[in-house]
Amino acid sequence: MGRFPDESKKPLLGGSKDPYSFMYPGSGSISTLSLNGNPEGTEEQVLTGIEEKIDLSGQELVKVKKIDGSDEHKLGELLSTAICGNDITSSIFYTSALCTASAGRYAPISLSIVCVVLYLFRKVYGEVGSALPLNGGAYNVLLNTTSKQVASLAAALTMISYMATAVVSANSAMGYLQVLWPGVSVYWATIILLGFFAALNLVGISESAVVAFGIFVIHMITLAIFVFGGFIIFFKNKNWTVFLDNLHGVNPPDTPAMTCSDQVYFDRNFAYSIFFGFGAAMLGVTGFETSSNFIEQQEQGVFPKTLRNMWFIVTLFNPLIGLLNLCFLPACTIANTQTGVLSLVAETAFGKWFQMWVGIDAVLVLSGSVITSYVGVIGLVRRMALDRVLPQFLIQVNPCRKTPHWIIVLFFIICSSLFVIVDGNLDTLSGVYTVAFLGVMSLFAIGNMLLKYKRSSLKRDIQSPWVGTIIAFISVIAGLTANIIREDSIVFYFGIYFGVTACIIGIMFIRARLLKMIVFFVQLVIPSRRLKEKFTNALGKAINDINSQPIIFFASKSDPAYLNKAILYIRDNEQTNWVKIVHCHDQEDGISESFSSNIEFLDSCYPKIRVDLIKVNAPFNPSTVERVSILMDIPKNFMFVACPKDQDMPHSIGDFGGVRMITH
Repeated sequence: MGRFPDESKKPLLGGSKDPYSFMYPGSGSISTLSLNGNPEGTEEQVLTGIEEKIDLSGQELVKVKKIDGSDEHKLGELLSTAICGNDITSSIFYTSALCTASAGRYAPISLSIVCVVLYLFRKVYGEVGSALPLNGGAYNVLLNTTSKQVASLAAALTMISYMATAVVSANSAMGYLQVLWPGVSVYWATIILLGFFAALNLVGISESAVVAFGIFVIHMITLAIFVFGGFIIFFKNKNWTVFLDNLHGVNPPDTPAMTCSDQVYFDRNFAYSIFFGFGAAMLGVTGFETSSNFIEQQEQGVFPKTLRNMWFIVTLFNPLIGLLNLCFLPACTIANTQTGVLSLVAETAFGKWFQMWVGIDAVLVLSGSVITSYVGVIGLVRRMALDRVLPQFLIQVNPCRKTPHWIIVLFFIICSSLFVIVDGNLDTLSGVYTVAFLGVMSLFAIGNMLLKYKRSSLKRDIQSPWVGTIIAFISVIAGLTANIIREDSIVFYFGIYFGVTACIIGIMFIRARLLKMIVFFVQLVIPSRRLKEKFTNALGKAINDINSQPIIFFASKSDPAYLNKAILYIRDNEQTNWVKIVHCHDQEDGISESFSSNIEFLDSCYPKIRVDLIKVNAPFNPSTVERVSILMDIPKNFMFVACPKDQDMPHSIGDFGGVRMITH
């Protein structure tokens, strides 16, 4: 594999006087890897760990594999819409009550404003998905436009969002179950439901697109009957008393036990109600980001259609449901009901039979959201562990069912602990959920702006105007502010989980430096030379294990400033001391001599980083990248490329299966 690090420089062995020699990986090398056959008279050294030539000429193109190994059948529009549609439409079961508690009779207006903001985000997500058709959502866009540390914070927010989604959905599902079965304890049933789905995931039963589609169809039929049938009954009965009382803010006289005065919308002006209602209504579009997390599993052109479909469904149903609630129930009753409000409206409008129908549908769809949370967090945490942002033990799978047991068990424990800490308070849970979700949305908007600025040359089929992106970002910040002001205690609970997650990620980034500090203090504190050598050797081996992962940068030119910029990014964002500069070129074009001299110069400039040059006699395309990955045994999430300058490039960045952009 080229020249290995200098064998004379090792950790403290055999009386060596330099305990820090493991920090120096040795000099780089210059070699050639031929994928198309060798012209006569050329000598080549193949960087595959063996000292012989490999001739791959005449072989067929290699199929590009995804980072996570998922090469399943692509999903069409209906199945993709069903998966993310169940997530976003299930939130209306608890959002309408929370919005009414903040906005009162103005709840439908707040819900409508959110639909306008969602339309702007439809363009934002569409542009990002068009330019970077890769899984990961906000983590993916920030990983390709900013540093790995910033992207990891977005991933931490996404994990908290998944966690809060699971808890809120499970709690709401059990709230609707209590309407059907009054004897059930919502508190314990929520924990049991979380544990049940953890057990299902442990045995390998995950979300099925076909099952999701069936649930989605039933749910859409239920909402259509609920909304349109409800308005038909309302206008047919011509009983306007409840609705007019709500419009005039009249407290229902026959419900003295209701603590209506405790609701924040009473005795407040229009702007106050709309503002805080908007903040609560933003919870009704949680799940909109779901589609961007499995974009690689969708057929080409399906992603923007799923965004359009989700926006249309939310715009059609959410404001109308908020209005229909006010037609049949006093605003105070809606605000104090929290969970089960749609079942109550269904019973008032249709009767007991439809109340049971809505309750069953709510339990089904909300439980589906819990499954989605498990599936989503498993994929995200596994990707972060593969990127070495989270501990590697999370990648482990159990030998029986081949499922990532550590991720599943830890997710269940964290979700249950959050539910216990807030004592099952849905207001607080929803607040944590909303803060995490709005944080992800705001970072996605920031990522879109950075994409416009730093990756403008990437070809994309959808363009979000700057004005729309900025308005969308400001709207999300306004919603986030409203939720924090309305319930400032959510900052405490959110801060606990975000702080712990951020600390774990931060330690993963600096663990090699921490070990080096320990080596330094070991030299000072431990008096025994033998014990000192033992500790230093063990720590040196641990540091070498961390830094031994090679990183590949596909360089298109020999400009030293361009190459240096890539090395600096890798040094600051990746834990490695080995950078392989790979230059792909056609045989007839040859390679500039300046390439070799520039690499040698940069290798000498960074004594703690080994810089190799690998000349590949093949065109730069997804198949070549895949074969280089296989031959050199380096995953594509450790392969980087500069942002292409030509929008007419035949391949999008998504075609390379996870190769990252780090310069522009």
